[in-house]
Amino acid sequence: MKAFDEHRIHQIFEVSVWLKGAHALIECLGGVLLYLVTTDTIASWVNAFTQEELIEDPNDLIAGYLSQMASHFSVASKEFYAFYLLSHGLIKLLLVVGLLRGKLWSYPASLVALGAFMVYQVYRYSYTHSPGLLILTIFDAVVMVLIWHEWGVMRRHRPA
Repeated sequence: MKAFDEHRIHQIFEVSVWLKGAHALIECLGGVLLYLVTTDTIASWVNAFTQEELIEDPNDLIAGYLSQMASHFSVASKEFYAFYLLSHGLIKLLLVVGLLRGKLWSYPASLVALGAFMVYQVYRYSYTHSPGLLILTIFDAVVMVLIWHEWGVMRRHRPA
C-alpha cells in the first residue's frame, strides 16, 4: 500500500511541476510580448476589449478598472512587468527542467525560489487583494510540499 501512495504522490508531483512549467512559459511569452508591444497598443487593446461593456454599463467595476489602468500604464511600468514576467518565467523553467530530470540541485533551489516568489506574492496581495495571487500562492505552497517530499525520496534512493 505504501508503494502505491508513493507512486500517486510522485504522479501529483510531476503534474504540478508540468503545470508550473506551463505557467512559466506563459510568463515568458507575456514578458516578451510586453517588451514588443507599445503602451499605446496595450491601451487601445484594453479599450477595444472594454468599450462595449462600458457603453452598456458605464459603472462596470472591472471594465472601468481595466480601462483606467491601461490609460495610466507607463513605459516604466511596462518594462518592469516585462522584466519581471520574463525573469520569473525563465527561473521557473530552469527549475522545472531540473526537477523533471531529477537533478538534486533543483530541489533546494526550487524551494528557495518558490519561497521567495510566495513572499513577494503575499506582499503584492497586501496591496492588490487579488484572489489570483492568493490562489497562486496556495498552489505554490502545495508544490513546495511535493518538492520537499520528492527531494526526500530522491535522497533516500540515491546510490551511495
